Amino acid sequence: MRILFRGIEDERFIRPLQLITNLFYEESEISITALEDPSLIIELICKQDGNNISSNAKLIEVTTGKTYEANYAKDFPPFENEKKRFIQVKRSATFVYVKVLEELTGMIQPWGVLTGIRPTKLLHKKLHEGISQQDAHKQLKEDYLITDDKIDLMQHIVDRQLAMVPDLYDLQNEVSIYIGIPFCPTKCAYCTFPAYAINGKQGSVDSFLGGLHYEMREIGRWLKDNQVKITTVYYGGGTPTSITAEEMDLLYEEMVQSFPDVENIREITVEAGRPDTITPEKLDVLKKWNIDRISINPQSYIQATLKAIGRHHTVEETIDKFHLARQMGMNNINMDLIIGLPGEGIEEFDYTLSETEKLMPESLTVHTLSFKRASEMTKNKDKYKVADREEITQMMNNASTWTKEHGYVPYYLYRMKNILGNLENVGYAFPGQESIYNIMIMEEQQTIIGLGCGAASKFIDHQTGKINHFANPKDPKSYNDSFIDYTEKKIKILDELFTTTNSQS
Repeated sequence: MRILFRGIEDERFIRPLQLITNLFYEESEISITALEDPSLIIELICKQDGNNISSNAKLIEVTTGKTYEANYAKDFPPFENEKKRFIQVKRSATFVYVKVLEELTGMIQPWGVLTGIRPTKLLHKKLHEGISQQDAHKQLKEDYLITDDKIDLMQHIVDRQLAMVPDLYDLQNEVSIYIGIPFCPTKCAYCTFPAYAINGKQGSVDSFLGGLHYEMREIGRWLKDNQVKITTVYYGGGTPTSITAEEMDLLYEEMVQSFPDVENIREITVEAGRPDTITPEKLDVLKKWNIDRISINPQSYIQATLKAIGRHHTVEETIDKFHLARQMGMNNINMDLIIGLPGEGIEEFDYTLSETEKLMPESLTVHTLSFKRASEMTKNKDKYKVADREEITQMMNNASTWTKEHGYVPYYLYRMKNILGNLENVGYAFPGQESIYNIMIMEEQQTIIGLGCGAASKFIDHQTGKINHFANPKDPKSYNDSFIDYTEKKIKILDELFTTTNSQS
């Protein structure tokens, strides 16, 4: 689809308009200057009159001459600065653009104009500001075009998060820790996480773990010296259980020695997502250090699918390792499922749900497949055939119905670019078994310190609302060469952030 915009000259409009276009068309090219043989011409006019912002979009379908038109106008309170004013101007432009594309295609976008990752953060903000639930819902529908069912889902999630973490809005003086282990048995076709096949890489593993222990000691020392508590710790990757039981034991010992007040950390999670990495010895280590929240991820219970996406374990192995973990005292197990994997339709996904029913993990994260830019799957789209939008939507509806019927409640949600059907990823859990870390990372109520390879830190300044993103190197060699420097930089940011926060609190 080739789309030419008239009336827009500011290049800052290009990205939001392209993101909206991507919701409707998989392949598209847009321009605000010139474009040969456009399929659509959009006459888009944005106006500002004091605190009134208005936009008009007229869509012209070149081949038929048909036109579609939409308008937006709203009075706002005085803007704090020009940046905030321009944000509303862009939103008004995307609002009318969505409306004319919906009219042209007959395709309703359940998330309206939203293209960001964290919709529930928007609802949290409104409620925390004292806006009533009814008015907040009305604003989400009128200003963002979000459908009633998605608003209802958002509210259910916000309610569960505040039930699980009643002091969610008061945890800015604490931090959570993410620890990235960048190794896996093999790399899945859809994956863009820092993940390196561990076979034959023991030298890299040893060097990496040495750097990680250093980071844990130095960050732990800073936390103790500044009396900053840890809310949650999350071991991700990669697959953290790819390393040996002995290496895991030493790593958790380092955590206990280095981090402050470990016995009062609310939650410690270790991803054991690949069943082929789980052994009795490793489960013994987890039990030794009182860690009982883990993930064992089937993704699908169709063996041909696992082979197609590069997961070298069997369906039976997933089931066996789940039972083994349960027998050895793992009382809070999460499992991930993916909607829209290659070759799978409604029948295959319903089968995966029926197999999940035999295990009933405490929590279940239902992902919708996303074609991430750097993944093997994206680079070879012709090789990986996936379901259409209607099938994907039906599978998500089936997951929602199945979880409700089996006592699960939705408790976190996030969206991704290039996600099939413009849908979402939803975490479900039995009430009281929700992952606190997942809530913290999604709602951005506190600083997350990332340690290890590819680990991303998010430093949140609650005075200004600014989030400072800081990422460690993604590959083990670069990490091994620079972990001291990266640790020092993180400590410098923490010094500045918590000095400012404490002086103003």
